Amino acid sequence: MNLWHEYLRPTNLSQALKAFAEAPGPVLPIAGGTDLLLDLKQGRHSPVHTLVDVMSIAEMTVLEVRGTELFVGAALPVNRIVLDPLVEAHAQALTEACNLIAGPQVRNVATLGGNVAHALPAADGTIALLAHNAQAEVAGLPGTRRVAFKELFLGPGKSSLKHGQELLVGFYLPLSKKGQASCFKRIMRPQGVALPILNCAVWLERDNDHIKDARIAVGPGGGTPFRAAQAEDLLRGKPLNETTFESALEALLAQAQFRSSARRASADYRRHIVSGLFKDVLETAWQRTF
Repeated sequence: MNLWHEYLRPTNLSQALKAFAEAPGPVLPIAGGTDLLLDLKQGRHSPVHTLVDVMSIAEMTVLEVRGTELFVGAALPVNRIVLDPLVEAHAQALTEACNLIAGPQVRNVATLGGNVAHALPAADGTIALLAHNAQAEVAGLPGTRRVAFKELFLGPGKSSLKHGQELLVGFYLPLSKKGQASCFKRIMRPQGVALPILNCAVWLERDNDHIKDARIAVGPGGGTPFRAAQAEDLLRGKPLNETTFESALEALLAQAQFRSSARRASADYRRHIVSGLFKDVLETAWQRTF
């Protein structure tokens, strides 16, 4: 049984979108294929006529500084992101997150765009991008547009991208300035390469001995990738001490909606362990701001 009938390899966005429009049957983009091919083989995905390989599309494989932002192409294998000095300099949490996605072999082919497009609330790359206040570039036949990162997600496994009509081109992240830093860490089963029990990314900006600004993302903290906005508000303008941390943790716990997973952890267990993870990530990001 054929898993697909036609396989196309466009080299630019125009060719890819034309292929989407002209496909005679169900059409899907494919990048690393580390999830999609398994889903097709194991019958977890509806039949597909045309696969459009995006790994050779020039616009989606760029990693460069554009003005005051870092652009990371959606079709870049995550291992290339891990090894790139620009990402290390401007988005250390993203480097750390990408370095924990699956295992080494998978990281050589799996893409950051695929990690995001699956719309899982605890995907490592997604959580790091959320803390870095990323914006997404989305392409369709009418043209390209920027989308606030949070708007890409509708629910667990549900993306706002128009199926068979739009492509996730890449991500824009603000360049890091002096006094700004980030960190990403996760809790997982020993030698685990699947989704984490819990992960956390924190971005901070320091003003002398006070936190000037903060962004906190935790996965899975709800049905979509979760920003702890109330905890962020409590950190701003405060010194980082035990009182500040406890207030921020209380706000995070009040806002987060941890879910139970039969294969990973219960909601109660996640609420129990988030304190240590959040404190570790917060303190590491703070030390990096100096």
